[in-house]
Amino acid sequence: MPSTFRIPKATISGPYGKALTTYARRTWGQVPDNAYVLWHHRKVAKAVFSFESKVSRWDRLDAHLKSYAELASAAVIGCSWCVDFGYFLAHNDGLDLAKLREVPSWRESTVFTDVERDVLEYAEAMSVTPPAVTDELTQRLLDALGVPAVVELTQIVALENMRSRFNAAAGLQSQGYSEVCEAPIVLPSTS
Repeated sequence: MPSTFRIPKATISGPYGKALTTYARRTWGQVPDNAYVLWHHRKVAKAVFSFESKVSRWDRLDAHLKSYAELASAAVIGCSWCVDFGYFLAHNDGLDLAKLREVPSWRESTVFTDVERDVLEYAEAMSVTPPAVTDELTQRLLDALGVPAVVELTQIVALENMRSRFNAAAGLQSQGYSEVCEAPIVLPSTS
């Protein structure tokens, strides 16, 4: 389903715009719809792109756990764009797609370890309003992953909340990124 662009789609132009679109097409095959929305406010766009570049270098949390957390958060919020793009990125990173497809139904699934289940529960608990994170869940994660990884997990879920809420509010829908994967993920329905 194409994006509805509640915030109008901007025309990306100029030297920085050309660099952005060239990079996006080379890296992801197309320009993400959120770039068209962010382009209306260049300072915001540059800050977001710069921060995302820095986030991509964080390395204290296992890549699988990071993807599970991001997808669980996006699914709770109902951002089909984020689930689609997150699955595509995980595919490109060579992560286990069979497990990733199970994220939306992780409670019923038998493929996740106890630690993975705790990460998924934590991501969901952080993504509901009000947040429902418990001391017990946090302690289990601290014991299993260590403090730096839990700090990274917490920040990555908070960031995914920001991404998902921005994209959902802007009316962005799946762009079909996951369709290039051998078995696309089932995206959450949006209303």
